[in-house]
Amino acid sequence: MPKMKTKRAAAKRFKKTGTGKLVRNKAYKSHILTKKTTKKKRELRKAVVADPANQKSMKKVLPYL
Repeated sequence: MPKMKTKRAAAKRFKKTGTGKLVRNKAYKSHILTKKTTKKKRELRKAVVADPANQKSMKKVLPYL
């Protein structure tokens, strides 16, 4: 049986926590930052736990993470 392949695009975007949850970075932080408030830009820096609804499908594309 061959090894399962990890989807590299997903591997670059998600990390696993110690308890096995997936952590992702927030969107809307790359450009057009002048009209965004300082508070909004500061909040976009923080990583958040990925939604539980997506956990099952993410486990498939990241079998070894």
